[in-house]
Amino acid sequence: MEFEKLTELIIELEVDDIQEAVREALGEDKDPFEVLNALTKGMDEVGRRYEEKEYYLTELVLAGETMKEAFEVLQPALADADQSQEKTKIILATVKGDNHDIGKNILGSLLLSSGFEIHDLGMDVDETKIVEKVKETGASIVALSSLLTMTVEQIKIVDKALKNAGLRDQVKLIVGGAPLNEDLAKELGADDFAEDAVEGVKHIKALAEN
Repeated sequence: MEFEKLTELIIELEVDDIQEAVREALGEDKDPFEVLNALTKGMDEVGRRYEEKEYYLTELVLAGETMKEAFEVLQPALADADQSQEKTKIILATVKGDNHDIGKNILGSLLLSSGFEIHDLGMDVDETKIVEKVKETGASIVALSSLLTMTVEQIKIVDKALKNAGLRDQVKLIVGGAPLNEDLAKELGADDFAEDAVEGVKHIKALAEN
C-alpha cells in the first residue's frame, strides 16, 4: 500500500474503500503516524479545493465521513504507538437548543487529522455538560457551533458558566455558525470566531500555540 493511494482515497472521497486501505497499510507494518500523515495530506487538499470553490459543502461532509471511517481503524494503532505525546484537548459541541452538526462534525474530522484530541459532546448541549467535560478532560479549547439566531445567547451562558466554575482562564472559547461574526462572538464572550470548518482549524491551531 503506497501512502499516495491513501491520500488519493481521501481526495476522491472513497468512503467505502478507506478502511480496507488503512488496514492493508497497517498490515504491512507501516508507521501509523505516516498513515495519518498521508490521510492528512488528503484532507489538506480537500480543504484547499473547498477554499478554491472546486469542492462544496457536500464534498467537505463526505471527506469528513471518509476520514472518520479511516480513524476507526487507525485510532487503536495510533494510541499504541503514541503513549508519550501530550495532545491539545478540544471539546466540540453544538449549543443548547440547536440540532445542527454538519459543520461541527467536519471540524472534528479535520482536527483529528491534525493530531488534536477531540471530545465531541454532540448537539443540543447545555453549559453544565460543557463545564463538567472541561473539568474531566482538562481541555484547553472549547469550540461551539450555533446555527440558529435564537441560540447564539447560549455562548454567553457557556462563557458565564466557565467563569463561575473558575475555568474560564484555562480555556479558549472559539465559536462558529451562520448568525455569528467576529464582533458578535467577542460580545458574547468568545475569544475567537471562524467562518467555517476549514478556517476553524487554522484558528484553533493558532489558539493552541498561544
